[in-house]
Amino acid sequence: MPPLYSHNLEPGRDSLELASLASSDPGPDTGDDTSSRPSISSSRKLSLEREDPLDNGNYAASGHRVRPERSTSVNSTFSFAANLFPLSSTTGGGYAPLGAPTATRGHVNGGLGGGSLEKHKTLTYLNGLSLIVGLIIGSGIFSSPSQVNANAGSPGAAIIVWVVAGILAWTGAASYAELGGAIPLNGGPQVYLSKIFGELAGFLFTWVAVLVLKPGSAAIISIIMGEYLVRTFIGAEAETINPWISKSVALVGLFLVTFLNSVSTKLGTRMNDMLMFLKFVALLGVTIVGIVVAATGFSFSGAANLDWKKHDWFEGTKMDASAFAVALYAGLWAFDGWDNTNYVVGEFRNPGRDLPRVIHTAMPLVILSYILANVAYFFVLPLDTINSTNTVAVIFGSKVFGPVGALILALIVSASCFGALNASTFTSSRLVYVAGKEGYIPELFGRIGSGTAVDQHESLTTMRTRSWFTKKLVRIVADEDTGLFYTPIPALMLNCALTTAYVCVGEFGTLVTFYGVAGYTFYFLTVLGLIVLRVKEPNLERPYKTWITTPIIFCCVSLFLLSRAVFAQPLQTLLVVAFVVVGVPVYYWRRYVNGRSAVKREVGGMREVREERPWWKFWQIR
Repeated sequence: MPPLYSHNLEPGRDSLELASLASSDPGPDTGDDTSSRPSISSSRKLSLEREDPLDNGNYAASGHRVRPERSTSVNSTFSFAANLFPLSSTTGGGYAPLGAPTATRGHVNGGLGGGSLEKHKTLTYLNGLSLIVGLIIGSGIFSSPSQVNANAGSPGAAIIVWVVAGILAWTGAASYAELGGAIPLNGGPQVYLSKIFGELAGFLFTWVAVLVLKPGSAAIISIIMGEYLVRTFIGAEAETINPWISKSVALVGLFLVTFLNSVSTKLGTRMNDMLMFLKFVALLGVTIVGIVVAATGFSFSGAANLDWKKHDWFEGTKMDASAFAVALYAGLWAFDGWDNTNYVVGEFRNPGRDLPRVIHTAMPLVILSYILANVAYFFVLPLDTINSTNTVAVIFGSKVFGPVGALILALIVSASCFGALNASTFTSSRLVYVAGKEGYIPELFGRIGSGTAVDQHESLTTMRTRSWFTKKLVRIVADEDTGLFYTPIPALMLNCALTTAYVCVGEFGTLVTFYGVAGYTFYFLTVLGLIVLRVKEPNLERPYKTWITTPIIFCCVSLFLLSRAVFAQPLQTLLVVAFVVVGVPVYYWRRYVNGRSAVKREVGGMREVREERPWWKFWQIR
């Protein structure tokens, strides 16, 4: 251990916080100047140098009980290194192979793979904002607000449902912001559930998310993108389109975003940034057009809509609680995506500061945009038309500007879906990458590209031989520290392959129910974990701390939605439960496989030899 590391723990530091500091350590192999990063203050840098949680002298890392004089909760389950798995027992970003013993966890480059994305923190506040906005604003608000409006029964009630759904989604996002600041690692719920409830909970989330939730939702987005893009060329009024034409376009878009995110983190995030502004401009344009039409009565074809003048906005409101629940469920679906910034929080330059700012900027902006867009739809289109169509934006454009307007709106919706697909690909690849680091899936998927490190390692001769355009292009798209292709390419390929399979199958009725039940089950458990962490680790340093009522409200709403799904669609709910249960033996099998691969390790200059256990005792913890 280098002499600059101290063997003393600063009083008041929590074991989990000290372990989290390890994820920010760039390590000796990155070549980064830590002090040059605005995200790491001098005091934080000093903490990294003097209080390394991986130091043999650190009690949190050595497996001994924490010293009595430390300010930590007596009943904390996080007071031991074994219970800190895998935060305080690992290096290289805080990830450890599943099933490996505590003493042998921690490879030079982190986890099972080589290199670590968390060592190169490149994401900013704007990048995070574009990720969350890019995923929330996909196709829903442009194409099918009919589920909310039809079940609410009136425009006024529909607006209230949109507001309530947005606020409820905001409570979940605020809860995730606290978790992301306290545990600043990539992986989102996968990491939080592992740290709070144990490895099995984190693995089951990975099992469901990697195989179904993420690729399935990306497939839905890509197919909608393909359909709208095809309509821009064959006409928005076309009644029938060969599904394989739309699927072919969807696959081209999927392959394109996979390639863009493979080239560099900068290229993927810049694409998100540009498309985020396009979405806001489009929604602002729809709002302005709706207000102008309401004021002037202009209509390209037929008489202008006057329903918003002649009828009370709450006329026909449904008082049935079941109908309200369906409307609320549809609204929450339209706001889904608020959690995706947490999947990449380990790559933020300043997660404790930027993650809450991202959440509390994105959510009110999206809520306001949704409300204004729906008001504009009510100004221009009759309520019956809105409730009966899945292409409301196209009909909106056709009503105001004719065929040209319909085509322009169709192109805007397809671009919005492309942005959502790009953001989904970016965050999904980090989930798969962390799963590979943890050993939940084969370690290949926890590796990252070679990285050309253009600025650091490229010779002057090579730079002189390049053309001006080539050098400029490389500097624009390459990451500052690592150059080109320093991305989780195997993880991107796996996500692309699974999404391709879902696109080709194209049956999404069951998938939507699966997404709702499984998604909100893990939302509930993750936010519940926030409450558990508040009790078990009251002294844990939290850069952002939400009101305790926030996670309680979200948990209650999640239970309400889950109970509705159980009674409304019991067979499909049982299918979800069965799929999750199947992941349990897979979890123990992965523990067995990873445990056997670490029979002999070098630990502190001494060789540890572990006894082989019989294969049929694979459930035993090593």
